[in-house]
Amino acid sequence: MSIKTGNRVRIEYTGTLDDGTIFDSSTEHGKPLEFEVGSGQVIKGFDDAVIGMIEGEEKQFSISPADAYGEHDPTLVQKVPREIFPPEAELAPGLLFEAGLPTGEKVPATITEVQEGFVSVDLNHPLAGKRLTFKIKISTIS
Repeated sequence: MSIKTGNRVRIEYTGTLDDGTIFDSSTEHGKPLEFEVGSGQVIKGFDDAVIGMIEGEEKQFSISPADAYGEHDPTLVQKVPREIFPPEAELAPGLLFEAGLPTGEKVPATITEVQEGFVSVDLNHPLAGKRLTFKIKISTIS
């Protein structure tokens, strides 16, 4: 049986960046990724890539930023007052944290610069603007 929209699949995977850095893998989580194809549970490019594959099949593919986490949006890099962070927080460029939006939603954010009185934060997804390469193996289809 080949995979089509609506199937539930289990997939072993390793995701890498262009420089070969592994950013995620099913091994790291201790189990295959399980999702319903076409339901939006995974990024569009990943969903699209599994269509037509069969159980046991292996494949390697790359996803452009547009079909992954989008392009990096410079308007989402903002300066905020230092006092919005707890006084004991050790802030440094590269620090990932969860930012609360006015809607109550939480999004990943990265500190890009720390200045006296201000902190620059990037509200883009950490993988925004990056091409993602996946090596996958279909474990099961139902």
